[in-house]
Amino acid sequence: MAVTLTPSQISDLAAAHEQARRSATGIDPVTREHPAATLEDAYAIQAAWVAQQVADGAVVRGHKIGLTSRAMQMAMKIDEPDFGTLFDYMFIDSGSTLSAADYIDPKIEAEFAFVLSDTLDEGDLTPADVYAATSYIVPALELIDARSHRVHPTDGRTRTVCDTIADNAADAGIIIGERRVSPDEAANGALRWAGAICKRNGSVEETGLGAGVLDDPVMGIVWLANRLHGLGIPLEAGETILAGSFTRPLDCRSGDQFHVDYGPLGTIELSFSD
Repeated sequence: MAVTLTPSQISDLAAAHEQARRSATGIDPVTREHPAATLEDAYAIQAAWVAQQVADGAVVRGHKIGLTSRAMQMAMKIDEPDFGTLFDYMFIDSGSTLSAADYIDPKIEAEFAFVLSDTLDEGDLTPADVYAATSYIVPALELIDARSHRVHPTDGRTRTVCDTIADNAADAGIIIGERRVSPDEAANGALRWAGAICKRNGSVEETGLGAGVLDDPVMGIVWLANRLHGLGIPLEAGETILAGSFTRPLDCRSGDQFHVDYGPLGTIELSFSD
């Protein structure tokens, strides 16, 4: 497949997503107006939005991988994960209280984040290559928020993977824990059996193990590094890379208090106000 939208259409759609983010007002998914839009179109819109962010002064701090579970890929009718970009303004401290009104459809997912010590800019990378370039791994929450309607309010039509990709893979924030896992510890399989217990307002809502991410979270980083290498985009030293969720998304509502317990790897907390 190839890019089918014009440069003007791509720029306008990227600007519409940014306006939706800033106003916390949902917009029509790309495929509602452009039903024949391709994955290449979607990534072109995402790239235009990223370029707009950089032009406005935002700093790229990393990347995210999504749709890592087989169940999610089948639901979205795709046979590979997707990806997006993390900016400096997306990093949120554990224990923070966010305003639910600042988001359209906020949800959280439990993940692990790799912080790189070296740049990954070669093809055919392996887990050993990723670990060699990793400074440490930490528990993390990803805050996701769909700027285009997940379910359209007028006809109930659900958005597609093209719509999600055009929306920077729905990324809105990242909350990082404190306990660091060394690459050597992770390489021995520690992340496959590491997990999280996600509580909302004191009740357990979701649990999961790291193996839910392509059998081992490092495989998310391997896939992303190899995929971005084909696009001429390196994973830079110092960047934080979200490896993919091993829990289902949990809705974030006004008044919700989340306590996510990673066992020996510590906890992350996040709250939402009116």
